[in-house]
Amino acid sequence: MEIKNIAGIGDEISFKSGIKGVVEKIYDNSVIVSVTENTTDFEFEGDKTVVGHRNYDIIQ
Repeated sequence: MEIKNIAGIGDEISFKSGIKGVVEKIYDNSVIVSVTENTTDFEFEGDKTVVGHRNYDIIQ
């Protein structure tokens, strides 16, 4: 299955219905994100997390 819209470094993405962040690094199957907004109960150590390409939407 081909993934069409892969975020670039500096792009703002949203994931898990209420979390937004900025892409810092891109890998083959995922991106490292610096979390900027979190309206969920999830907590991220160091405000960074890894998100698979299939699990986010690009905002900007």
